[in-house]
Amino acid sequence: MSVRASIQGIDGPDPLADALGQAQYIADDGLATAAYLALALGKPLLLEGAPGVGKTEAAKALASVLGRELVRLQCFEGIDAATAMYEWNFPAQMLAIRQAGDEYVNLYEDKFLISRPILQALEAPQDRVLLIDEIDRADHEFEAFLLEFLSDFTVSIPERGTMRAGTPPVVVLTSNRTRELHEALRRRCIYHWIGYPDPALEAQIVTMRASTVMADTARRVVAAVNALRAEPLAKPPGVAETVEWAEAATLLNSQGTPWPAAFARAIGVVLKDQDDLDYIGGRMDAILSESAA
Repeated sequence: MSVRASIQGIDGPDPLADALGQAQYIADDGLATAAYLALALGKPLLLEGAPGVGKTEAAKALASVLGRELVRLQCFEGIDAATAMYEWNFPAQMLAIRQAGDEYVNLYEDKFLISRPILQALEAPQDRVLLIDEIDRADHEFEAFLLEFLSDFTVSIPERGTMRAGTPPVVVLTSNRTRELHEALRRRCIYHWIGYPDPALEAQIVTMRASTVMADTARRVVAAVNALRAEPLAKPPGVAETVEWAEAATLLNSQGTPWPAAFARAIGVVLKDQDDLDYIGGRMDAILSESAA
């Protein structure tokens, strides 16, 4: 295994955490260490956690720190290897055949190949970060395909042969844990669980991401969001909803809506399920009053 102690000037978890902070992403020591080791060891980084805790944002921030393009593969039920790797431009091939007449035409030239995220990452591993987002939404067959790809970072194209990355690409996988991932996939990755941040950290995230939000407002909205997360909601609010709720309430307040009514009027920013709204509706005033204490 090739180990790189320094990656583009980043020689440890602490410098990486500082760099991520400059990219507007606050990473704790666990995440910074896992990400650094994934880079140093040339292994994929698997981030698990509830929806909205910042897994995808972590990949975006890492790409920004490395100065690389983020290539995102959004997983879904039924996704297959062809969708993730490549396809041939069939209309262009047919047009080339018509224009060539009786002359020979190579239908498998580069100009007919449409690269999808995995192939894009292999073509320029030093210029791109591959994000395989919500891998738990894909089926087991696609997960099995990924096992082979993540083992040696190769892609087989029947018409062209095997393509191998000169250096291991930076790969980040995310999972909301709607199902268990195969143990073999986990073994190939550096793993980190991202939970909801503690109130102080989440308030810091709010003020960093939403420059119009005052520190006291951030503290109040974080307290209210944590109270909501303690309830048996179908869709608990994530960190992104916390930031957006603070921004929305601040906007309404600036237009004349007093506190805490501004929070209540912007409730659709943080709760996005009708059953949750009905469940919380009668107790929203109490939750907001407690958050202001």
